[in-house]
Amino acid sequence: MTRLIVTGTSTDVGKTIATAAIVVAARSAGMSVGVCKPGQTGVVGDEPGDIAEVVRLSGVTAAVEGARYPEPLAPETAAARAGMPTLTLSDVVETVGQVDGHDLVLVEGAGGVLVRLGADLTVLDVATALDAPLVIVAAAGLGTLNHTELTVAAARARGVAVAGIVIGSWPDDPDLATRCNRDDLPRLTGVPIVGVIPAGAGELAPEAFRDRAPSWFAADWVAALTSG
Repeated sequence: MTRLIVTGTSTDVGKTIATAAIVVAARSAGMSVGVCKPGQTGVVGDEPGDIAEVVRLSGVTAAVEGARYPEPLAPETAAARAGMPTLTLSDVVETVGQVDGHDLVLVEGAGGVLVRLGADLTVLDVATALDAPLVIVAAAGLGTLNHTELTVAAARARGVAVAGIVIGSWPDDPDLATRCNRDDLPRLTGVPIVGVIPAGAGELAPEAFRDRAPSWFAADWVAALTSG
């Protein structure tokens, strides 16, 4: 079994769509996949969250959402404002355990690696506890070099491996900075770009998404997932 944590350089960089696309690519390579999101914010009642979107696009059936909080804030802050218990590491490990037993288990984080999931609990703490490498979803445009280098540096400082960078939304007509970033990101971080998701991928019909998603990733990287 391989575990990967899908995190981002910030919020709104395309983690959920990237997670769905990795699910599709892995399943197309013959892997069974489980996916979970331990903490979901910005949803109330029966409103669909990120995991519902992953299920809709990818068709994965082993999918679990942990705690959910109504305001679109960092999970620790959202929990405190709602008067709800904050996530603990044991909560997260328990949620992940519900989808263990598959060839690949994906854990979608919240925001970036230092966003507080609970009191003194970050994605890096979860990665350490699960011995799970990160997949970092990064923006394509200006500013991403700094954000991505900082994310990789924070992971390495904690001894957390980084399995690859996924560009979360590649524009149809990339500008100069965006084109340069595609070369500079692996050079400056020492981490390969293993996937590039086209802009608007999340708007595709599920059938089209599942048909196209495997082509968005490096085939050798997907193949390597099967061997851990």
